[in-house]
Amino acid sequence: MSASQPSDIDIAAAHQLLPMSDIARRAGLPDDTLIPYGRSMAKVDLAAAQQQAPARRGKLILVTATSPTPAGEGKSTVLIGLADALTAAGKRSIVTLREPSQGPVMGIKGGAAGGGYAQIVPMADINLHFTGDFHAITAATNTLAALIDNHIQHGNALNIDPCRITWRRCLDVNDRSLRNIITGLGGPGQGTPREAGFDITAASEIMAVLCLATDMADLRARLGRIVIGSTYSRVPVTVSDLGVAGALAALMRDAMNPNLVQTLGGTPALVHGGPFANIAHGCNSLVATTTALDHADYVLTEAGFGSDLGAEKFFDITARAGELQVAAAVVVTTIRSIKFNGGADRTALTEPDLDALADGLVNVQRHCENIRQFGVEPVIALNLFTSDTEAEREYLRQWAREHHTALAETTVWADGGAGAAELAETVLATMADHAHDSHPIYDPGRGLLESLQTIAQRIYGASGVQLSAQAEKDLLFLRANGWDTLPVCVSKTQYSFSDDPTKLGAPTGHTLNVRSLVPRIGAGFIVALTGDVMTLPGLPKQPAANGIDIDELGQISGLF
Repeated sequence: MSASQPSDIDIAAAHQLLPMSDIARRAGLPDDTLIPYGRSMAKVDLAAAQQQAPARRGKLILVTATSPTPAGEGKSTVLIGLADALTAAGKRSIVTLREPSQGPVMGIKGGAAGGGYAQIVPMADINLHFTGDFHAITAATNTLAALIDNHIQHGNALNIDPCRITWRRCLDVNDRSLRNIITGLGGPGQGTPREAGFDITAASEIMAVLCLATDMADLRARLGRIVIGSTYSRVPVTVSDLGVAGALAALMRDAMNPNLVQTLGGTPALVHGGPFANIAHGCNSLVATTTALDHADYVLTEAGFGSDLGAEKFFDITARAGELQVAAAVVVTTIRSIKFNGGADRTALTEPDLDALADGLVNVQRHCENIRQFGVEPVIALNLFTSDTEAEREYLRQWAREHHTALAETTVWADGGAGAAELAETVLATMADHAHDSHPIYDPGRGLLESLQTIAQRIYGASGVQLSAQAEKDLLFLRANGWDTLPVCVSKTQYSFSDDPTKLGAPTGHTLNVRSLVPRIGAGFIVALTGDVMTLPGLPKQPAANGIDIDELGQISGLF
């Protein structure tokens, strides 16, 4: 963005929003399903919407990306622009996106609601607190932690071993100092001293439960299945054992309802749930997506980061759980990300470099091949920046022709939906020309280790999987409790197909190093922690928070 261009937040502030009743009608939602939340946001009464839902008719378009640079490549921006292009073409479209986390908003990426003229609005409200869903998840998570400690303090009837409590607190802040802590210090009246820690709210199990629950009853049941630790005899202890599933569900009541906002192009957007794809399963809520599919011609949803993280988890976890079919998949890339994966220095990504571009295309090819493994033909969306040269653009067009892969350029930041008109035509044509039968790539019933091997070899290009001594113990515990036939959610760096963020491009023959396996029984999957990925990120040297401000009239600036 040049100095003469307006910022994202300036563009959003200047936009005249449509009344929420109009947005609900555009979405096909009955009036009595709308729960106003201020003047420019609403929640959708999930129970009412499900009772009145027509037969499902929508086609699902999944938007993912190639391996990113640290700044991201505009995946959400392209998705929003594509939705507005479809709306402008007379198609009833609905966007389903994740909610922004305060971690990235205040950390490295700033605002997380799209950008330029392809945004969801009201941008500042969405980026800062929104409707309080993250706060509800944080409150439920920390309430459970307090209830566990309280149970032990008052007699420990369940015989919980304090050294085997696995439940961690959470907060929606990047704070490395809270990753590992000691609680209960100060004497017998202050609790039992033990090791504990925090995850970011986006990586909490209750976030995953919210995103995979199908209704309020399912939410409560999933909360009850959450395993918080073990007894002294290593018998798992659940939330139901503690008798507090109802209390947690009560805290989550309003959060279960999807949030309705709009794009700058007037397309309805259901923004709900916000797990990260590198340390969680990376997809918005299942209820938001299914509600949209009940009412729209086309539903556009995002799977965080690339095909190796967000898309893989969408097909193998979310789509499996919701029995969803994906009709088309868009792989967003940029010339700078391709050059980054081709070895160009991150400080020189805006400089012309055809050699780095050529070397980096192996990354694009791997992501496209991955999408095809799930039974869907990919469309590459080349998100253009002003530094891109015509020579570089033509090189990519020629590469796409030679590899029989559809490619469309987009200028959605500058032009909104009009900048994705070519992409919309290409996606619709690809859907018409290619039969789709989307499917997972592994059968969890064959065991967790085989599921991990399949993901590592087919998606990451690895030669195999290496379990640490701790992960080997974890696997025995999972098998003993019948949990090793659940899907697996790999927690891995987003910058590489390996667990080493420095191995760019499309590495092969490497080993996926799994350091631990964490049961998330309420969510319905097992988390495999790999490499040195952290479930509570830290802030960078210059956080985005340094540029955020508010004036005397309450106008916020600096959210990009």
